Amino acid sequence: MRNATLGSEGPEVGVVGLGCMGMTWAYDVHNRDDETSVRVIRQALDLGVTLIDTSDIYGPYSNEEVVGAALAGPYRERAVLATKVGLVPGNGAERVLRNGRPEHIRRAIDDSLHRLGTDHVDLYQLHRVDPEVPIEESWGALAEVVAAGKASRIGLSEVGVEEIERARAVHPVASVQNELSLWTRDSLAEVLPYTEEHGIAFLPFSPLGRGFLTGGIASFDELPADDFRRRLPRFQQDALKANLALVERVKEVAARVGATPAQVALAWVVAQGRYVLPIPGTKTPKYLAENAAAAELVLSPADLAELDALPAPSGERY
Repeated sequence: MRNATLGSEGPEVGVVGLGCMGMTWAYDVHNRDDETSVRVIRQALDLGVTLIDTSDIYGPYSNEEVVGAALAGPYRERAVLATKVGLVPGNGAERVLRNGRPEHIRRAIDDSLHRLGTDHVDLYQLHRVDPEVPIEESWGALAEVVAAGKASRIGLSEVGVEEIERARAVHPVASVQNELSLWTRDSLAEVLPYTEEHGIAFLPFSPLGRGFLTGGIASFDELPADDFRRRLPRFQQDALKANLALVERVKEVAARVGATPAQVALAWVVAQGRYVLPIPGTKTPKYLAENAAAAELVLSPADLAELDALPAPSGERY
């Protein structure tokens, strides 16, 4: 696997990482298979996919346990382990709530370390900024986690430039994890140029458009009954049908370069900057290998220009 660094001052990692959310949460959870997930995480390390990303909310909590089992013993030192804090289970219609209070962060890191079976994480991220808590207070608590030796560095998720700057005034920001893909490009305007300028790693989540850009979803009815994509605007039947035209264009590029649509979509994301490290999620050995191989695909300027020109998708993100 071709390597990059986690920002200008971070450790070396594979240029494609692994998002673990879908192993226990959100996608087809009734087919959860922890044993296979453990194998996939260890296979990832063998392929050079060393950035392993999870969160305490995934499950909730069970995702960190699976990742911890996979990284037990000698596997831990081979991984750059990232987890998150700041989202908690909700009630009723509010499935997830934000909690960026310092006391929650101080408590949550210990719980995460226990589930992960380690004495520190390499990257601890604020999953969402809590509108009820000044970001300086949340970020100060994360800085305390670093000072205590429980995290090597800290990052932000789903933020804009103003929030990054406010956090940087308190403690260095190692990474920003925002959505970025061929059908979600909001961060290209301001956030990604800012992170590139300041040597901050940019970790795109959902770089495959929640699986849609692989070309494997042709109908709303194909989504499992317990799959959260059934609630997302872009996956509603009319929007999904319209968005299939976008996927067809990706397939055309893939056929021309001898790759899969997923590999083309990932290669486009990687090409967006020096410190852009996508974290596609999978719980399947076949797709893990496919995603890892995308690190070796270099698209030509003409291919990139064609993908840049793709139309915006039908439907909002959420």
